[in-house]
Amino acid sequence: MKSRQERDSIGIVNVPYDKYWGAQTQRSLKHFSIGEDKMPKEVINALAVIKKASANTNYDFNKISENKCSLICRAADEIIEGKLDIHFPLHVWQTGSGTQSNMNVNEVIANRANEISHSEKIALEKPVHPNNDVNMSQSSNDTFSAAMHISAVKLITDKLVPSVLELKKEIAEKAEEFNEIIKVGRTHLQDAVPLRLGQEFSGYCAQLEDAVENIENTYNGLLKLALGGTAVGTGLNCPSGFPEKVAKRVSVETGIAFKTAPNKFAYIAAHDSLINSSGSIKVLACALMKIANDIRWLGSGPRCGIGELILPENEPGSSIMPGKVNPTQCEAMTMAAVQVMGYDSAIGIAGSQGNFELNVFKPLMIFNLLQEIKLISDACDSFRKYLIKGLKANKQKIEEYLENSLMQVTALNELIGYEKASEIAKKAYSEHLTLKNAALKLGYLSSEEFDKNIKPENMV
Repeated sequence: MKSRQERDSIGIVNVPYDKYWGAQTQRSLKHFSIGEDKMPKEVINALAVIKKASANTNYDFNKISENKCSLICRAADEIIEGKLDIHFPLHVWQTGSGTQSNMNVNEVIANRANEISHSEKIALEKPVHPNNDVNMSQSSNDTFSAAMHISAVKLITDKLVPSVLELKKEIAEKAEEFNEIIKVGRTHLQDAVPLRLGQEFSGYCAQLEDAVENIENTYNGLLKLALGGTAVGTGLNCPSGFPEKVAKRVSVETGIAFKTAPNKFAYIAAHDSLINSSGSIKVLACALMKIANDIRWLGSGPRCGIGELILPENEPGSSIMPGKVNPTQCEAMTMAAVQVMGYDSAIGIAGSQGNFELNVFKPLMIFNLLQEIKLISDACDSFRKYLIKGLKANKQKIEEYLENSLMQVTALNELIGYEKASEIAKKAYSEHLTLKNAALKLGYLSSEEFDKNIKPENMV
């Protein structure tokens, strides 16, 4: 493979000729070839946003020339636009501060900026340097921390929240469609008093609505950026006023109201905001687990299960049993939910491991959080399109269960008392009678009294 030589503070390294990265990226590829997980593109893009905002802010403070600022911004824009994706090969499992990925971005921007300068004959006193120019007024510790927040908020805003709201909308339409259908309720997995099928589905809508509100309530912490704290939070080598200005530029670039963290020490040494955000996504996963499990139980059968819902037939369910259809979308959703809970557990443990002025589990935390967001968003989209949209109610089965339900006897409590109503239910169950026949045999009500009081539509 054709190569070129790049130098860093340790020495000279051979780098592939056609790649923009430099010596530190190449060293990381050698020393951290661990697993198959690559640093997420969202983090790389967030770092590019930071480099662009920092270059413009450094220019405001006369710390960098106009030409260098412009070149850095142009190279950063190419990263943001996805034109340089192949130049970011590093693994997640690297230094816990994300230093190698920060330097990967610095090196790619510097080399691409110098290439533009050369091809367009833009005058520079010295070439753009990855540390001295691209990383000016920054440290990996504050830039990577900020990139974690930027990438998380953008993905939650652009992908997660819309996916959940679309699913909620589809379920709400089903709730309205099913509103006139009265069915047996179930508590403790046993028959309970009736409710409308639409009411049951309205509960799912409320869970999703609360989950979105819960997620959005975590924005306050994520909108605070550590930029300007540099290595340990003191802001060494960073001009006064830089943190506020760079946060404002990030806000303009992303369209999201980021602000400087009032205490940089906390946002470099700990990531409580990310833990909080991950926890809110875990709550969403728990809600989706409940919804998916309910639907697959209600759709179980078709003849020997509950069978109150008819699930869409998307694909054959068995390689050996002809005609079998399985609740595959529910299964996919519940697996995704469990995986999110696992990611969240790892984030919580990692977040507890900050020592002194730096948490060194940063790549793990942001990788897991972004995986959570992508996974549960995609699961919501699939669940909505291939399950909820085609879901039907089995009215015949629902009416059959309702007619045979013993718990309608609850409506007689105020008329004949709990004890007598309980006797009716027990007699009906043990002697395989209808509630009405049991009541008449016991002589507690007349036929007219029973019909007047046992009306499911009045119980919902």
